[in-house]
Amino acid sequence: MTQHTTLITGATQGLGRALALDLASRGGTVLLHGRDRTRLEAVAEETRAAAPDTTVRTYLADLSDLEQVHAMAGRIRTAEPYLDGLIHNAVAGGGAEPLTRELSRQGHELRFAVNHLAPYALTRDLLPLLTDSAPARVINIASIGQEAIDFDNVMLERDYEGLRAYCRSKLAMIMATFDLAAELRGTGVTVNTLHPAHLMDTNGVREYGLTPVTSTQEGVRPTVRLLLAPELATTTGRYFDQFTDTRAHEQAYDTEARERLMRLTHSLIQ
Repeated sequence: MTQHTTLITGATQGLGRALALDLASRGGTVLLHGRDRTRLEAVAEETRAAAPDTTVRTYLADLSDLEQVHAMAGRIRTAEPYLDGLIHNAVAGGGAEPLTRELSRQGHELRFAVNHLAPYALTRDLLPLLTDSAPARVINIASIGQEAIDFDNVMLERDYEGLRAYCRSKLAMIMATFDLAAELRGTGVTVNTLHPAHLMDTNGVREYGLTPVTSTQEGVRPTVRLLLAPELATTTGRYFDQFTDTRAHEQAYDTEARERLMRLTHSLIQ
């Protein structure tokens, strides 16, 4: 993997940190994103110590603020000559107070903003660099937890609950994956999404009050496979349950619903 450059969002803890350490052990360049400067520098130091021959650089941004998302993309395009891997791992889970509806900097429902709008906007902004670096792969880390989007209540101003918001935002991420993959066919950039593992030992799982049942390493293996496996070099627009290419929620295959989501998404990320 010595020539690869991969950006991992949400790299300061949980699955993101585990992915950083795994990919750094393979060489190349690893770009780490986080929203807390102290934690970001700590994981960067840990990664450099574990893999001294790997180049590690950091990018700070709060993904709940689209202005910061666009600004970070601009810094990456300026500083990085090459980017052939992008793993969208940063996540807003169900929350410690799941009945409290939270908003992003732009006033959007927080889970929809962080789990869908931010990764889509970041990918869009980085497309010139990704296509110039092709073959390149974009990996959207979704979830087996998916719930249909109500287009009359996208921001869950009614009937809000944190896990419901999370499941809808992850389905939005999957739907956007399918659309972007279709758009990018022939460019050398593939876009896939996966459920990495069930209830991994992460802060988000514990914060919501759930008991972890697997380690983050269980999620690392299928994610790294999607990023690096030669046999998946041309696979695009697919949803994986760990290693299995399978079907997502039925709404993900509703072309009218996807078109509505994309129109809304583009109007919100400007």
